[in-house]
Amino acid sequence: MGSQGDAKNGGEENMAAWLVAVNTLKIQPFELPSLGPHDVRVRMKAVGICGSDVHYLKTLRCAHFVVEEPMVIGHECAGIIEEIGSEVTHLVPGDRVALEPGISCWRCSYCKQGSYNLCPEMKFFATPPVHGSLANQVVHPADLCFKLPDDISLEEGAMCEPLSVGVHACRRANVGPETNVLIMGAGPIGLVALLAARAFGAPRVVIVDVDEFRLSVAKDLGASETVQVSTKAEVLKPAFSPTLMGLG
Repeated sequence: MGSQGDAKNGGEENMAAWLVAVNTLKIQPFELPSLGPHDVRVRMKAVGICGSDVHYLKTLRCAHFVVEEPMVIGHECAGIIEEIGSEVTHLVPGDRVALEPGISCWRCSYCKQGSYNLCPEMKFFATPPVHGSLANQVVHPADLCFKLPDDISLEEGAMCEPLSVGVHACRRANVGPETNVLIMGAGPIGLVALLAARAFGAPRVVIVDVDEFRLSVAKDLGASETVQVSTKAEVLKPAFSPTLMGLG
C-alpha cells in the first residue's frame, strides 16, 4: 500500500478518505506516486459508493479480500485531467474523463486475448492492498482514462463502471429484441441491468425484489413488470421463458 504522510501535488496537500477500522473513515493525506511518462494526474470530481465499499466499511472484508491496514476506498470515479506524462498525446489538462478502475498486467494470456478483466494480476481501485480513488487527486495510466462527451456529466461518468456490469450481463446473455428478461434484485446493479436490457432491445423486462421502494424505482426506469416477493422461500412458476439475471 502507498504511504500516509506529507502529500503535495500541484502545490496543495492531497487528501483522501482512509478506511482505518470498522465503521471508521478518516480524511488524511494521501501521497501519490510520481507521474510516469504514460500516466495522468486526475482531480477527482465524482466518486460513487459501491456495495463493496460498504462491505469494507462494515466488516473490513469483501468476499476473500481483507483490509489488513488502512486503505483509501472508492472505485467508481470521474474527474478532470490536471497533468499529463511526457508520452501522453490523447489527453490534455482540462479534459473530463471516466477512469477504468482496474490495471491489468498486459502480459498474461488473458490480457493478450483482450480479456484483461480476467487478469490474475489485476490491480483494482479499493481492493486490498490497492488504494482507491476517494481522494482529491489520483495518478492513473492515461490509456485507462476515457474522455467524456460534453453532454455527459462527471457524475454520469462515474457511473460508467457500474453500468458496464449491466452491459456485460446483457452481452453474456445475448439479450436482444427477441429476449424476455427476468432480473432478480432491484438494487443499483439490477437497475443498471434493466437500463442496459432496454437499450439492447429487450421487449419485456421483469424485475423482482423484496423491497417496494426499489421496485417503484425500477418501474420508473422502464420495467415492464415488477414482482415483490417475501423473504420466505416460495416456488414461483414464471408465465414466460426468461433470460435470468441474478443482479441484486
